[in-house]
Amino acid sequence: MLRPCSPDPASVASIDVTDTAAQTPRAGTDQPTRTTPTREQLAAWRSFLRAHATLVRVLESELEADQQLSLAAYDVLVQLAEAPDRRLRMTELADAVLLSRSGVTRLVDRLEKVGLVARCPVESDGRGVAARLTDAGLSRLRVASRTHLAGVTRHFVNRLDAADLGALERISRLLAD
Repeated sequence: MLRPCSPDPASVASIDVTDTAAQTPRAGTDQPTRTTPTREQLAAWRSFLRAHATLVRVLESELEADQQLSLAAYDVLVQLAEAPDRRLRMTELADAVLLSRSGVTRLVDRLEKVGLVARCPVESDGRGVAARLTDAGLSRLRVASRTHLAGVTRHFVNRLDAADLGALERISRLLAD
């Protein structure tokens, strides 16, 4: 049985979860370097996470509603369409779409069942398996791209000016490296 949560009088006030004392000396100096983010830095981090989650959620829901395709499935189709001969080794595909090997295997299983992707052997490696985008998969991607790219434009591009987009791209590249 659930019991009501009564606040502990000592915990009613807002609690600072940052350890502002967490500092270590900079190499070669006596000046401290923070090992935890400031409140402002945490606010920026949380805003970034919220923005990413919101965009992914809305783009996913639009793709699923209009195209009956998940964002991860769409990403697999895009990665294969952009690859040489429209094929990638399963490990390369997993890295490209940021899924585990088992996750990409299950997703490719589902896409293969509906004819959007086919598995094929890697010619230079008798044990290697690649995923190849089928003609049906390419057609499905072209149709789904209308929904996805319209959503990217509506929910992302149109909300930022050219300077913001340039700064965000620079920052994103810096973070991804």
